Amino acid sequence: MYAPTSFRETRSEVLRDLVRAYPFATVVVQAQGGLAANHLPFEWNGDALQAHVARGNELVAMDGSPVLVVFQGPQGYISPNWYPSKHETGREVPTWNYTVVHVHGRLRVVDDAAWVRRQLEALTDHHESGQPRPWTISDAPEDHVEKLLGAIVGIEVTVERIEGKFKLSQNHPARNREGVIAGLRQRDRDGDVELAAMMNQREESAS
Repeated sequence: MYAPTSFRETRSEVLRDLVRAYPFATVVVQAQGGLAANHLPFEWNGDALQAHVARGNELVAMDGSPVLVVFQGPQGYISPNWYPSKHETGREVPTWNYTVVHVHGRLRVVDDAAWVRRQLEALTDHHESGQPRPWTISDAPEDHVEKLLGAIVGIEVTVERIEGKFKLSQNHPARNREGVIAGLRQRDRDGDVELAAMMNQREESAS
């Protein structure tokens, strides 16, 4: 991944936080017919990412293959009108701010119903935690659960390398970054508030 020094994020806790907050990822692997991409929600467990796929998914036949797992956080178009410097010199252009984490590792296929059930429990417990009455797997009839477990297979990616790129206007002066934060909050499209919050948090941690 092309990542200029000013946009490169190497802090493990920051990268893990993004993965936990935005767990739906793209899994890229070299298949017989070329590159294959699948889209899955992951849970981070120790030094590995865990998920599950349908038994017919091509990943099931790729045990041991090197994979790239791409997580994307907040992103959005940045208007030069938000930069105070644009109104002084006109020498600014649009750009796109975004946050991504790339996890490189090796795929392990886990055809074990007990393992898959634990993975499903971890996934649903995580995402149901904010509900007034969280749904659990035990809410479903056991015969239905057993049938579904037979149709899916677990996958695990042991993390070998992780890289992050947080392009958040670090190449601009503070007043331009403040203008971008204000502009995102005012526009308030999908992800704008989250992107502004991430930029603001970075400003506060640097001060």
